[in-house]
Amino acid sequence: METVAVGQAVRFTRWCVITGAPSSGKTAVINQLERRGCKVVHEAARAYIGEELEKGLTLQNIKADRLAFERRILLKKVEIESHLPAAERWFLDRAVPDSIAYFRFEGLDASQPERLSRLIRYQHVFIFDRLQFARDTVRSENDESAESLERLLQDCYRQLGYELIRVPVMPVNERTRFVLDYR
Repeated sequence: METVAVGQAVRFTRWCVITGAPSSGKTAVINQLERRGCKVVHEAARAYIGEELEKGLTLQNIKADRLAFERRILLKKVEIESHLPAAERWFLDRAVPDSIAYFRFEGLDASQPERLSRLIRYQHVFIFDRLQFARDTVRSENDESAESLERLLQDCYRQLGYELIRVPVMPVNERTRFVLDYR
């Protein structure tokens, strides 16, 4: 992996990443955190895909150029995170390092997300255990690819030096409490 270029300071934050395989319950917890008054960032890919579907595109059209799609999502996450105050506690539904896993999953060169991921440090990284896989309008994965993505996500965060905090399968309110109570 690339290291941070000379002169580029690493940004240390109080942000908590909520990550995990597709269909692991991240969005339900993010939504509950938001209802409880916490500052949250919703998943960039889900928002982008939703916008494009509303324009009449199909999921296949949106993801036709895998590199362009993954870069768009990566750069959107970088843009969002660049505007967040580092000293405030935020909960992020996926973060820049997630793009490493998705680039690798697609067989793409992950050097760009690797380099960008080394410019920021998150306070905590919560990885959600998988639930029973459920398809929805913006999800193109299946159970097998979700399992592969889970391994890739774990690997990329560990390679970046994070201690992963496992969030077991339990009701949404208990998962939310687990995340909020973790210190």
